[in-house]
Amino acid sequence: MHILLWSSLTIGFYWLTKRIYRRWSRWWLMPLAITSLLLMLVLVSFNETYRDYIEGTHWLILLLGPATVAFAVPIYEQRALILRYWPVLLAGMLVGSLVSILSSRGLATLVGLDGAIRLSLLPRSVSTPFAMEVSDEIGGIPNLTAVFVVITGIAGAVLGDLILARFRVATALARGSLFGLGAHGAGTARAHPIGTTEAPSPGLSRFCRASECAGSPSDRAFARMSFETRHSSVHDCHSLS
Repeated sequence: MHILLWSSLTIGFYWLTKRIYRRWSRWWLMPLAITSLLLMLVLVSFNETYRDYIEGTHWLILLLGPATVAFAVPIYEQRALILRYWPVLLAGMLVGSLVSILSSRGLATLVGLDGAIRLSLLPRSVSTPFAMEVSDEIGGIPNLTAVFVVITGIAGAVLGDLILARFRVATALARGSLFGLGAHGAGTARAHPIGTTEAPSPGLSRFCRASECAGSPSDRAFARMSFETRHSSVHDCHSLS
């Protein structure tokens, strides 16, 4: 019953908001954001839990894997562009990786998060399938990480539009990479209506970033170290007091 109910509501809300967004392309009408708000409203109204929802829509999360792999098609179509600018893309990926981890740590410290919740926040800038895997490996809560990933994607897609309008980023490659590194899946979807060159750039950025984070022990070690450093500092302060 839960599978039919929550899957139907999720797909139905997204289909409806997508049609609305195609007619009125406003950042505050983004389907991912409005669908999430509508689902939260239903959950609260009927006193349902997140566990009930995730049990009914888990199969949708499993589809994120094939959907991520499908970005290989536009990447292949723009392979000449990628081969030409790979040093710039690589540099952007490494800087983006460092900024995402440090900003996650700073945000967790700012709001006083610790323990498993803090670790769940660290991989928030990676595509959901990879983020959940990394979260589980470093001691976080994968389902909570998925929520942080969605929030990051929505915020990144919205802020990406504002940044492009404010700073007038010149090249299509830079605009696409901005969305891919800062807003992963949501940013990739947002880049598609902008142009054909922007479209594969975020897909490449998010794929490389996810592969690097999921496959590199250094990223996972750095994430755990950032937590353990904070935990050790707090423990020392308690010991001194």
